[in-house]
Amino acid sequence: QAQLVESGGGLVQAGDSLRLSCAASGRTFRNYAMGWFRQAPGKERDFVAAINWSGSSTGYADSVKGRFTISRDSASTTVYLQMNSLKPEDTAVYYCAANTRPGSSYYTRIPSYDLWGQGTQVTVSS
Repeated sequence: QAQLVESGGGLVQAGDSLRLSCAASGRTFRNYAMGWFRQAPGKERDFVAAINWSGSSTGYADSVKGRFTISRDSASTTVYLQMNSLKPEDTAVYYCAANTRPGSSYYTRIPSYDLWGQGTQVTVSS
């Protein structure tokens, strides 16, 4: 059974960094686009970053451009989200997602993803 498991969340201060990991198991994710989304309390789930199957294309929400970096390892079993210069408004549950249909692009919309992890909490104090 295919599964995504996020890790690396925690409580940090404004200006600190965190690296989130998304480990894939149960099937090869080498050919799948991957994304990170986040959901703050009382708000909708929003796009954060995405990467295509090869890692050659990435996309970011305007709110995180220049601060966050998405990447995937060479075996494409793990996707990372490096988060620098964290702000209190980055506080949310962060979710990893996979688009398991063949394609060359990355995707920014929730309906494009058909497999989701359980999420990891990131809290940034001021």
